[in-house]
Amino acid sequence: MLETSVEDFVSRFEADAAEGQLYPQPEGSPLMEFVSGGRTLYLFDRTGPYTAKPGAARVIVHGTFARFAKLPSVPEPLTKLAAVGISGMEGVGQITRLASRFTVVVQARLPLVLSSFTPLPELEAGEWLSFETQPPLHGFLAH
Repeated sequence: MLETSVEDFVSRFEADAAEGQLYPQPEGSPLMEFVSGGRTLYLFDRTGPYTAKPGAARVIVHGTFARFAKLPSVPEPLTKLAAVGISGMEGVGQITRLASRFTVVVQARLPLVLSSFTPLPELEAGEWLSFETQPPLHGFLAH
C-alpha cells in the first residue's frame, strides 16, 4: 500500500514538497498545472477540487515507476527531468531519502516522491537513478 489517506501522505512527505507556481485550473479539470525546477507538470489533484489556488505553492509530486535503474556512478552531479506525455516524466536524479521499501525521494531538478507497487531493491541515499513514471503524476498540496 502506497498511502493510507491523503492527510497521512501529506504529513509523511510535506518536507519533500517542491516549491513552485500553480496556475488556475480550468473548470472541471482534475489536473493542476504546476511549474517548478524549470518544468511544467500536470498533476492529478489529490487534495480535492478547487483547493489549489493560483500562485506560489508547495506541492508534493508523487509518481509511480514505469521503470528505473540504479546508475553505477555519475561523473558529475547531473539531474535531468523531461515530460512524457500529458502527465508523466523521465529523468535522472539522486536519492535523498528512503521512505519505505516501496518509496524513495529523488532530487531531479525538484524533489519527487517515487513509488513502486513491488518492494524496491536495496537502495541508499546518495545513489543515482534513471527513471520513467507511469501517468498520471499526483499532486498533493503541502501546508
